[in-house]
Amino acid sequence: MPTQLSYARQGKITKEMDYVARVENIDADVLRQSIAQGLVVIPANINHKTLKPIAIGKGVKTKINANIGASKVRASVDEELEKIRLCIKHGADTAMDLSTGGNLNEIRKAIINESVIPIGTVPTYQVIDQHQTIDDLKADDWLDVIEQQAKQGVDYMTIHAGVLQKTLPLLKDRLTGVVSRGGAILVRWMKVNNKENPLYTHFDQLCDIFEKYDVTFSLGDSLRPGSLHDATDKAQIAELKILGDLTLKAWEKNCQVMIEGPGHIPLNEIKLNVDLEKKYCHNAPFYVLGPLVTDIAPGYDHITSAIGAAVAGMHGADYL
Repeated sequence: MPTQLSYARQGKITKEMDYVARVENIDADVLRQSIAQGLVVIPANINHKTLKPIAIGKGVKTKINANIGASKVRASVDEELEKIRLCIKHGADTAMDLSTGGNLNEIRKAIINESVIPIGTVPTYQVIDQHQTIDDLKADDWLDVIEQQAKQGVDYMTIHAGVLQKTLPLLKDRLTGVVSRGGAILVRWMKVNNKENPLYTHFDQLCDIFEKYDVTFSLGDSLRPGSLHDATDKAQIAELKILGDLTLKAWEKNCQVMIEGPGHIPLNEIKLNVDLEKKYCHNAPFYVLGPLVTDIAPGYDHITSAIGAAVAGMHGADYL
């Protein structure tokens, strides 16, 4: 199945590229060239029929993501639909459905049908919800859920494929260990089973699924720092380099890629982190989760996160 990346490489301007070019007020062929080079992504699953596409990356406006999702304590389709309407009303460019409770398939399908903006997920959350175990999971459990979500129309997925057995010893000097939920689940599985990360060993199969539906990879930073003490440490950088290798693999399969980034980062290291991502990940779009510039916020994390995001955007982060 052709993807936005494969069309761009063939010199073809898709209707999604044309729409985005008009919204961004840029030349459609310039946009096409940026997509062909992997500098820009248009997360647009072929099954997301209500989508008004957007572009993320170099030369287009910095985009803002909003997170929604039901929990085990409180899960309602109607509530999630109200949340996605509020996301759109207040100008979010994308939304991630991070539901961990309720009927996940029903909730996600309703959100996708309602949403004109791209929808992202972390498939590992559903894998855990379906099987109620970490230790006994098989690689196929991830592949089945990922294919199911792709069929539903999810536009981009966080895939924690960059944490490997060789990176685990680098965590020994950390103050706050692994704070990524998806990353921690994979680390637990790897340690208990004494095997390599299944999302890494089965990455080619993931690419096949992503290419089929044109799902965009959001390569997750499993080892993002959870405190300023751990910022830009060996573990974080080692994973970033692995994500760079996976980016090239995904591009070979015509899959679009963006890279997730930290985390807790002191103000004076934000530019360095953006520069390192662009260097090691071949200028793929950078999606920063914050960054939070202090560990103990004056009241609320969203204040220090907004400060970090603004500075990251100033230095070239593409997606906040």
